[in-house]
Formats: sequence, C-alpha cells, structure tokens
Amino acid sequence: MTTSQSASDDHEFVITRIINAPRALVFKAWTDPKQMAQWWGPKGFTNPVCEMDVRPGGAHRIVMRGPDGTDYPIKGIYREIVKPERLVMTLDCSEHPEAWHDMVKPNRKKGERNPVGEMLQTVTFEDQGGKTKLTIRTRFISVAIRDAMVKMSMTEGWSQSLERLEALLAK
Repeated sequence: MTTSQSASDDHEFVITRIINAPRALVFKAWTDPKQMAQWWGPKGFTNPVCEMDVRPGGAHRIVMRGPDGTDYPIKGIYREIVKPERLVMTLDCSEHPEAWHDMVKPNRKKGERNPVGEMLQTVTFEDQGGKTKLTIRTRFISVAIRDAMVKMSMTEGWSQSLERLEALLAK
C-alpha cells in the first residue's frame, strides 16, 4: 500500500510504501543502474539511459522514455549515502520537454530553463521484520511547484514506479 502526504504549508511531497523485500535488496535496487532502469517511472515508461555514480558528490542521470517516445531526462548529484538506510540526492529536470515545463509553470518567463528548480530527494529504507518501509521525501523550491507536480499525477507516477519495483524484487 502506498500513502502520500503533502502539507499545504510545506514544500515537500512525501510518499511511503511497505515493500515486501529486505531493505538491503530494496537499497540495491535504488543504487544499481541495471535494476533501476527496470523499475523507474510509471507503467509504460522505459529508461534507455541509467547512469549512477553512487557516492557523495557522484552524479546520476536517467532518461525516462514515455510510451509516445518522448524523453524526460533527470540528472543530479548524490549528497549523502548511508548504506542501507538513506540516500540524499538532487534532481534536475531542466532537460524535460518545453511542454512539460509549461504544465508545471504555465506563466514562466520566456527562456526560463528550469522552472521546477533543483529538487532535493531523501529516500529512507527502514527494516520492518524482513520487509522495508520506503519513504521518498522530495523538497521543491515552492509550494506552487509541488502542487503543480501533484496535479500532474506525481502520486500516481510514484505509485506505479513502486509497483514496478516490488514486481522486480519479487522475481
């Protein structure tokens, strides 16, 4: 079961799910590019590029490809890695298509390259007796950006990604 919450006065989006797998395996699925490429993104999406240098200061880059062939690149830097408990990384969607940026911030200035700004994502992995309580906390530059992302089905997208993660780990 997936739960999400977003306090109206907070810049964060939080989603939690109990994954039926030991936390070491869940952590590995978040830090192994071959595994992440198999589950990251909503149903119907693929990840033709998944590069990860999992160390503080290391970079990551994922290119999600939608069912219509549109690419949604995400890049960032790992800030903290505490194996198998926590990952902290930045997320930058500046290379997403213009139409996506227009949906996130319809009144953006002409030429504004990254209206979403840099997001900070903290992922925690808590042992729950052989299962893992996974919590994904994403901090946005503003409540308005967070709300726009939620309106664009962020909760559903994460829920589908986590279903794909669970299916991968069940193999």
